[in-house]
Amino acid sequence: MKFWAKAAFAAVLITAFAAPPAQAASPVYGDFSLMFQRSAGQYAPPGEKAFQWAWSPQSATESQITWGDPVTWPPATAEHFVRSGDWVLLDGWDGNGTYYSQRVTEESACDGATCTPIPSDGGRQHYVRWTVPSSDYRLVARGTITEQSSGKVVHFEHLQTWGAPAPCSNARFGARTCVTQTETWSDDNGLPAGSPIRQTLHRSIKIAQGLGMAFAIDQDVPSPWHAEATEYWNW
Repeated sequence: MKFWAKAAFAAVLITAFAAPPAQAASPVYGDFSLMFQRSAGQYAPPGEKAFQWAWSPQSATESQITWGDPVTWPPATAEHFVRSGDWVLLDGWDGNGTYYSQRVTEESACDGATCTPIPSDGGRQHYVRWTVPSSDYRLVARGTITEQSSGKVVHFEHLQTWGAPAPCSNARFGARTCVTQTETWSDDNGLPAGSPIRQTLHRSIKIAQGLGMAFAIDQDVPSPWHAEATEYWNW
């Protein structure tokens, strides 16, 4: 076989047996939220005072986030999240000198009008998928919140739609990629025993890849409100 023929034959073999190109890994919620970094940021309505958030990782699988006024930082409240498999679970939060345990009695993942029950993981709420899907998904959670210091119980319903990664922008940071959480919260806190739950919150929050929480917030319940991220940092 002549040299040029051997070279061509070798090229065919290399092409035939070469490893397939590597596939890009699917993004995860941590790429957007930065929940396992000591990340922080501020957000504000245009021309108004800023509010602040900060993640504080507790272990390789647990982290807590605080929200509050930077002038009186740190706040007394912190939400506790746990990564379990391909989910981020909400366990509860500290506040008012006690702990509030949040436990679900019913959870479903929904596709259109079809909802499939989510198996319990210690009763903690399945808050968001760790691996970010390429399409939107909806979550429904109902259950109770127990104030550990008093035993007081509040009933709640939490409805969420998580949007697939999509272009987003704000005045300070320009064009980015975000996942969007649209949530409705209802409970019977402060109502007479036996009262039906009432809606107390409806809002959408954009979480920017590589930056973190509160890239943009649009709320319409309990009152119209818009804010955008103004600063991000690690502490």
